[in-house]
Amino acid sequence: MPPSSTADIGLIGLAVMGQNLARNMARNGVRVAVYNRTTSRAEEFVREFLDPNLMLARELPALVRMLKPPRRVMLMVQAGAGVDAVIEQLVPLLSPGDIIIDGGNSYFKDTERRSARLHEVGLHFLGTGVSGGEEGALYGPSIMPGGPRDAYAAVEAIFRAIAARAPDGTPCVAYLGPGGAGHYVKMVHNGIEYGDMQLIAEVYDILARGAGLDAAALADVFTAWNEGELQSYLIEITSLIFRTLDAETARPLVDLIVDTAQQKGTGKWTSQNSFDLGIPTPTINAAVEARQLSALKAERVAAAQTLARPAPAFTGDKAQTVEAARAALYAAKIGAYAQGFSLLREASDEYGYGLNMGEIAALWRAGCIIRARFLDDITAAFGRHPALPNLMLDSFFAPALQARDAQWRATLKLAVDLGIATPAISSALAYYDGYRSGRLPANLTQAQRDYFGAHTYERTDMEGTFHSEWA
Repeated sequence: MPPSSTADIGLIGLAVMGQNLARNMARNGVRVAVYNRTTSRAEEFVREFLDPNLMLARELPALVRMLKPPRRVMLMVQAGAGVDAVIEQLVPLLSPGDIIIDGGNSYFKDTERRSARLHEVGLHFLGTGVSGGEEGALYGPSIMPGGPRDAYAAVEAIFRAIAARAPDGTPCVAYLGPGGAGHYVKMVHNGIEYGDMQLIAEVYDILARGAGLDAAALADVFTAWNEGELQSYLIEITSLIFRTLDAETARPLVDLIVDTAQQKGTGKWTSQNSFDLGIPTPTINAAVEARQLSALKAERVAAAQTLARPAPAFTGDKAQTVEAARAALYAAKIGAYAQGFSLLREASDEYGYGLNMGEIAALWRAGCIIRARFLDDITAAFGRHPALPNLMLDSFFAPALQARDAQWRATLKLAVDLGIATPAISSALAYYDGYRSGRLPANLTQAQRDYFGAHTYERTDMEGTFHSEWA
């Protein structure tokens, strides 16, 4: 048994993310006491990696005894009831001033509740978003902590040591705000991730089913795109996916995967919260709905036999179609991020988080799933105008949208003509067109509401609130 009070931090939960975070910490000189409910997994983990900075705890009381004060315990367990159960086991073992860190994908309102509960017994709680998947956890994730600032100060050195580094060398971690701020930012990150992935999927569909590009050609397209303004982790892995052949059939593996996409709920949380706060996020919503529609596989197969699709042959220029699709993807991506940051701004005011938009964009530049060259431009946009109400109004992004307008529309016209669904790309364009419209048809909607429900309306030619007897 290692001597007591020698570990810098305890980590509970040794699924792949937990294991890789522990290894990342150990590699960076942090002494980590690890515990798992299934003791054999913890024993096997410590035995496999034989790192002197990895310390085995077979029981929770032993884990707590190993920790230096103030004790810091990071939970990497399944979100929901599992987090609450571990917290209740830890509370009687810890002392006032100790810190519990939830590094899972917890719902931000659960984090608010847990923070209030632990504050009552003198414990600190940090709700911390961790993005980057298995590789990011091991080599450097983007880390999004929220909670008491003093508690963050006690773990800041550890987080900075293990975080990804942006191109300028800055660690991708920053204190975001009180309460559930960290998990809120991670939730919106995941919502944007849903949108980004769906946009890419729709462009793939247009180029593959529409223009007839095979996997090898698509791999070349995405490889080229990754050298320019679309450079990102998601574009990079997409190019690699298209190059991967099935070992059994030598066919492109992507062509053999059933077209049903699963989800864990964080995208849905983003959509739900956007409705609560009254902030439109149509591209994120479309991405969630697209996954839901994909799950109706049997119904879709049956419907394909009954509901005839347009069947025109593609007659366009493939090179021009590829270039237009690139422009459409970039423009729609601006729209999706604009929606996400507008939601972050409203939530910051609503929940008192005090979020810094430029800082959030900066810590997403490396480590996380949506890391991209594009985020340097977003960071710069909020640097120029910290109170920017919408990313589409920025002096860099506004002309970028205008320059791609025609190609964006041409790509959608092609998809419509070919009967290819593009809910995310089209919703981003509708958001753009609606946001820049000085007049929308909501006047008719309000007239209807007043007609059937006496909900009143305002007029363009005089002050006040009015109701009419319409018939």
